Amino acid sequence: MSTKTEPLKPLRFSQTIGKDFSKTLNKRVRAYFKDNNITKYANSTMVIKTIFMILLYLVPFSLMVFGLVTNFWLIFLMFAIMGLGMAGIGFSIMHDANHGAYSKNENVNKWVGRIINLVGGYALNWKIQHNVLHHTYTNVHEYDEDINTIGLLRFSPDDERKPIHKYQYLYAWFFYGLMTVMWMTTKDFQQLKRYKDKDLLKTFNTTYKKNILVLIISKLVYYAFVIALPIIVLPVSWYWIVLFVFVMHYIAGFILAIVFQPAHVIPETEFVKSTDDLTIENNFAIHQMETTCNFAPDNKILSWFVGGLNYQVEHHLFPTICHVHYKKLSKIVKETAEEFNVPYNSHKTFFQAIKYHTKMLKDLGRA
Repeated sequence: MSTKTEPLKPLRFSQTIGKDFSKTLNKRVRAYFKDNNITKYANSTMVIKTIFMILLYLVPFSLMVFGLVTNFWLIFLMFAIMGLGMAGIGFSIMHDANHGAYSKNENVNKWVGRIINLVGGYALNWKIQHNVLHHTYTNVHEYDEDINTIGLLRFSPDDERKPIHKYQYLYAWFFYGLMTVMWMTTKDFQQLKRYKDKDLLKTFNTTYKKNILVLIISKLVYYAFVIALPIIVLPVSWYWIVLFVFVMHYIAGFILAIVFQPAHVIPETEFVKSTDDLTIENNFAIHQMETTCNFAPDNKILSWFVGGLNYQVEHHLFPTICHVHYKKLSKIVKETAEEFNVPYNSHKTFFQAIKYHTKMLKDLGRA
């Protein structure tokens, strides 16, 4: 997405290219849910996971503030575990809810989605950056903010290459850990202002004035909860608490980044620029297939923890379907893609995906 402050100009996808593929795939997915008499939303497994991830975040915190954990290194461990809980909440709870995939009840989705505020983010900004810009314009230059980064990183061949990018495959991993650190400090304020200037707040029928107030209150409550309260009650100096909170966020940010980035920034995926008439010469579904990649489809433990986001292809095609269904849907998507000669990108393991992401960082740094 461009850093200029003019309103965002929507892009149009082709209505003819890939039309038969989209129609057939959607029909088969609808038939899957109908024939099996199941809902596309969360099931009991999802509810159990929700409880687990929230407890993974809140139990270590409670053990500390209620005086059950007082040892310095155990306190550090509790914050580290909270970092895992933050990532789990991001992957498996707020992500589905903010896509409207958790429940058919919009109020449930709204309130469950706002759990991101409890871990230092802001739900509205996430919806705009992720749902609107990333999912609609995946890997599109100056639109997809997931590939529009700070100047030290180059995620798109259409971005300017700088000499330092030659080494980004080595240092990018450090910056990945700062993702949620930026959430809790400056990024949400910068994003909200930018989205106001881009007229994107209108998409959610809300105003900047209303949200800047809610954002400030949300941040103050979060700082009081995660920093001020531990400083008051824990038997360690305040600067250690600040460091531990930083480590907690660094763990969560790093885990989130290394799952999301290998799904799009790899050699197999396409990177797109819009034409002068604001069109993308491709069908929306085909565009998602060409710009997205799965990994580790047979790793049940990984898939459970990352909220099915190792099935990024299925997620991008059907973001309003709960992730617990992605594995079954992947068979339908793959078979349909093969039938219509559409690419279906997938790496067998997570480490293979990381390897190819690293290769892409290296290529982008040198090309």
